[in-house]
Amino acid sequence: MKRTLMTAGAVCALSLVAGCASLGMTAAGETAEATPAAIPAAPPATAESAAAFVADAETRLAALSEEAARIQWTRATNITHDTMWLESRINAEYTELQVQLANGAARFNDVEVPADVRRKLNLLRLGIVLPAPNRPGAAGELAEITTRLDSTYATGKFEYQGREITLEEASALLATTRDPAEARALYEGWRTISPVMAPDYARMVAIANEGAAELGFADTGAMWRAGYDMEPDAFAAETDRLWEQVKPFYENLHCYVRSRLNARYGDAVQPDSGPIRADLLGNMWSQQWGNIYDVVAPATGGASSYDLTERLVASGYDARKMVETGEGFYVSMGLPELPETFWERSQITRPRDREVVCHASAWDLDNRDDIRIKMCTEVNAEDFYTVHHELGHNYYQRAYKDQPFLFKNGANDGFHEAIGDFVGLSALTPTYLNQIGLLQTVPGEEEDIPFLLKMALDKIAFLPFGLMVDRWRWGVFNGETSPAEYNDAWSANMLRYQGLVPPGPRPANAFDAGAKYHIPGNTPYTRYFLAHIYQFQFHKAACEQAGWTGPLHRCSVYGNEEVGARFNAMMEMGQSRPWPEAMQAFTGQRENDASAVADYFAPLNTWLTAQNRGKNCGWEA
Repeated sequence: MKRTLMTAGAVCALSLVAGCASLGMTAAGETAEATPAAIPAAPPATAESAAAFVADAETRLAALSEEAARIQWTRATNITHDTMWLESRINAEYTELQVQLANGAARFNDVEVPADVRRKLNLLRLGIVLPAPNRPGAAGELAEITTRLDSTYATGKFEYQGREITLEEASALLATTRDPAEARALYEGWRTISPVMAPDYARMVAIANEGAAELGFADTGAMWRAGYDMEPDAFAAETDRLWEQVKPFYENLHCYVRSRLNARYGDAVQPDSGPIRADLLGNMWSQQWGNIYDVVAPATGGASSYDLTERLVASGYDARKMVETGEGFYVSMGLPELPETFWERSQITRPRDREVVCHASAWDLDNRDDIRIKMCTEVNAEDFYTVHHELGHNYYQRAYKDQPFLFKNGANDGFHEAIGDFVGLSALTPTYLNQIGLLQTVPGEEEDIPFLLKMALDKIAFLPFGLMVDRWRWGVFNGETSPAEYNDAWSANMLRYQGLVPPGPRPANAFDAGAKYHIPGNTPYTRYFLAHIYQFQFHKAACEQAGWTGPLHRCSVYGNEEVGARFNAMMEMGQSRPWPEAMQAFTGQRENDASAVADYFAPLNTWLTAQNRGKNCGWEA
């Protein structure tokens, strides 16, 4: 995923999800419709027939998922009319099969079956991201729309200073500009690519909700929330509880950053009270703020003794060496090297001869050993973190490859994101950089506040964004937010959760949600919020297992095979057991717990409180 430093890519594991991309049109413009083999007449609903149904479903899904994955990979690494057309057909076929099997699984709701069969039946119902209704043409139309949305985003460009620029170019400019007028132009310019998506998005929501209703859910959002081994409303309440644990720290960080922006730009650009102007934070979605560290650094003692990007360049790193270094972390914990096919088949840099999806992602194409990453890697600190994260997906995929097909997935989707982020917490420490020779010495505690502030600008600043994306989407799915209200609701969520506002009035046709990949790409987003909690929970447990007694933010588990063995044992479970059991296998805890976040950042929170003394913190939502 090509995003800023502290977030991570959506995993393209095809366990019940028809890929990370979407679909196209035939040459004449008609829906590309494919019909899977007819399902034979159902036998009586018994425990034996349930087990046979599940076994047949796994065989069929496994075969079709590999075909789908290879076509999706082809489209993602070479976007053309033809590859979109091919993907449209396979995704329609896969979605239709999923819907048929999900409906078939419902026949056994009242049959007493073994626990593993019950879990698989439940996963058949819950594993579809966008369920098409079981009527002719629905899967094809949904596939057509979702591919068009994804490709519109991937190929988006806008005119800036007399030339068309891509998201990557715009993001790089936004990260470094300190001119508020330029920041606004870049922020608003990228959002000109998304209004065309709004009608397609509204139609997609209607189709998916129709499909969710057929599967027994109130709407698609409720179906997503049901996938966490608890009731949908209970899951929403659980994320609210976790947010309340970390919200005071976010408000402390928001208050400090707003004050520093005010000092830099003045009241006319950024007042010293109320919300922050979103485009001033150095990120296209204001989801991480690390790019403006130079603006918000402590007035004294804010300089680090090293710049990771400069160290990487000076040490002769190229894209491949970045990935090899990431692999080295996992190998140091006793995990196997990546297969040679990974190096032969991955897209590690951006090709110059074709359009591709640069959003970084990890892929498992054959549910066994054909694992890959897709990145447009650059030699910088951001992508150094990203490669460690993406390889976490690959090592997770590899660990559970011997599970039955329906269990080849993370304990929940937050686990899949948190695996690489947990490794990334070690990978960004001066301790690790010293271990691999990028730093000759580890800086002393005088650099702790600068280090923790940089981490918080990405990790803590992300938390409300990680929550608000799906909060917006849940309102869209359940009808609380109509298409005419899409943009107002998005801006309202920015204000409520992040305390941010756009730099100016938005156009009447604005669809700002569509300018964030995961909306047109239809990737549920609460997984990233959970991952930003889990990774600290994992990190604290691993450091305790390693016998680390120093500050949590200085701990690196690089080279610790004992931690690696316990870590791999959790990953090998895949989705075979409810996530609390997987959590317990590694951390000893069965609950979500954000207290490790507070432990990690405790020195910084104390410092921020002192910096904010006398300030009017908070904002009106």
